[in-house]
This record gives sequence, structure tokens and C-alpha cells, in this order.
Amino acid sequence: MAEPSASLLQDGSIAIHAETETARAWCDRVRGRAPLFGCVTGFTATATVDNISAAGLTPRDRLFTANADLEFLSGGHRPDPRYPLPPLVAGASPVLISRAIAAALHWPIRTVNAGLAYPLAPPAIDLGQPPALCVSSGRSLDRATVEALFLSGLELGQQWSQQAEWLIVGECVVGGTTAALGVLTALGIEASELVGSSQRQCDRALKQDLVRSGLEAATRRGDLDPGDPLSAVAAVGDPMQPVVAGIAIGSSVPVLLAGGTQMLTVWKLGQRLASRRNSSWSRDRVAVGTTRWVVEDGSAGAIELAEAIGAPLLATGLDLSASRYESLRAYERGFVKEGVGAGGAAIGATLHRGWGSAEMVAAIDALAAETIA
Repeated sequence: MAEPSASLLQDGSIAIHAETETARAWCDRVRGRAPLFGCVTGFTATATVDNISAAGLTPRDRLFTANADLEFLSGGHRPDPRYPLPPLVAGASPVLISRAIAAALHWPIRTVNAGLAYPLAPPAIDLGQPPALCVSSGRSLDRATVEALFLSGLELGQQWSQQAEWLIVGECVVGGTTAALGVLTALGIEASELVGSSQRQCDRALKQDLVRSGLEAATRRGDLDPGDPLSAVAAVGDPMQPVVAGIAIGSSVPVLLAGGTQMLTVWKLGQRLASRRNSSWSRDRVAVGTTRWVVEDGSAGAIELAEAIGAPLLATGLDLSASRYESLRAYERGFVKEGVGAGGAAIGATLHRGWGSAEMVAAIDALAAETIA
């Protein structure tokens, strides 16, 4: 993979890794303005495959990871959560980063259940759709379900853009990088060496085997339509993808897709859908923002993927080495890396209020003091 090289913004807290001039112009449009922070979650049975994800120690833990993260994001630390944050191999959930920043800066927070195995209580928005099957099935979701999710995303994008001057939209899908690889491959993009993982070292062969099985099954059944991007999601995707693509298309204000290779996948999906449906899509309006831990991940290739699809890619310079907590300092050793819009939240803190690592670590540690024993 290519060594990360970047153009730094003036304050040095955000690096631009692809589509430099477009990304700079995007940042200028939102600087000094408060965003709405949204996060869309869903479940894919891919998460239950052994060794597929580090977002929960066991397959059973991973059934509830997204529920726990979204409950924490919307409500903060509670002494008796319905869904406790699950134990990880190492590190702490990135929701601590997202929640700490969004709450400290008083951003409105919206959470969306696009299809979980277990329900989320209000204030989460429940789209009333089922979770996805494993990508290896080649029929992750019904085509009608995918269409309904996309239309719900369009509506949310329209609504949210009336409530803030720009949007940060994160994701929380355990096993979602495998679904991302599936959709990119179905869209004709070679990404087998580029898609990342929550694991310290990505098990690339396992992801490729699951995607290959799914695409072969979908092809045998004649379910893949090269002219219909949503057929790729139905075959080997997850519930979050069409919703966030819809939000990006439906929004009339700038959007930061907050995540790594999963959100680069959504960016490409949104571009294809907009073209097919004669909707607006502009790199000047939709960018992708992640963490430096993602772009520095030697087992993936977020920068190369962004360059291949033409997406503006930003990365926060957030450094947790000064945190008081070992589980947060673990990010500097390659654990966790991203999730729940953490990178986008950090980028937003810099653009909105000029925060650097010191201010962010102070807010994150303050929340961790309530949460981490």
C-alpha cells in the first residue's frame, strides 16, 4: 500500500489525502458552522462469522455492539444501560470519541436503526426493516427492502438539511467492511486489497471468500443487474449503505460521510445511484472523513480507494497517546481505528471550533472517566 502523503490544512489538525482542491473548498464551506451529527446502524449476519471483526469478543457480543454504541451515542453513560458496551480484544469503543465531541460542542445527534437484530429505543429512528443475511448467501436483503431503505435515506437527508448547515453521518455496522468489499466488487471496482477492518490485521482471505461465495450465488440466480446499483446491496451489502447514500443525495447542505472504506463505498454507491436516477451528486458537497489510524493502516488502502473512485478524503490528526486511559492509547497501536463516525466527529470539532488533539483528548478522557473502570 502507498505511504500516506497528505496536504495539511492551515491548522494542521486535518489532512487531505485525495481530491485536494475539492476537499479544501468543502472544508471552507463549513468552517465555523455547527453540524448535525447522525449515525446509521444496521446488522449483517456476516458479523457472526468467526474472526471477521474485532467489534466484540465473540459472535454473541457482536449481536449487540451496534445497539450498545448507538444507545451510548444518543444518551451518554448510564449506570444501567439496556445494551452495555461489549468487551473488545483491545481498546475502547470509538463511540467515546463521537459522543464526547458531539456532546461537548452541543451538536444535535440523530440515530437511525436501518435494520438491527434487536430494537433500539427512542429517540432512535426505526426504519422498520430487517437485518441482513451473511454476504456469503448472495441475498443479503430483499431488493424491495433496499429500495425502501434508500427512499427513507432520501427523506432523512431532506429533513436533516433543514436542521443544520451541514451534516456529519457516521455508521455502525459490525462486519460492514466485508459488505463494503462485496458492494465495491459488484460495482466493478477492484478493492480486495484496499478495504480495511476493525481488526489490527485484516483477514483479507476470509473477506474475499465470503464475498466470492455471495457474488457467485447471486450471479447464478440472475440477481445482479449491472445497471442497478441497489442490486449489489441486495446481494452482498448491508442495511446502512442505501440509507446513507440516500441521505447524501437527499441533503441540500454539505455532507461528511464519517468513516473509512465503508463510507468510501457509500460515496461510490451514492454517485452511481444519483447518476442512474438523475439526482444531484457533487464532490463539492459530499466528502469522506476518517481517522489517521485508517489511512495509516498498512493492511488496507483507504487512500488508494479514494483516489480510484474520485472521492475527497479527509483524515483527522487526533492523537490519543496523551490519554490517561490505556484502552484509548491502544488506538495508537492499531486497535479499533474507526467507527460510529469518530473520525468525522474529530474533523467536525476542528472545523467548527478549531479544536486540536489537546481539546479533543480532554473531552474524551472526561467521558471515559465516567465509563471506563
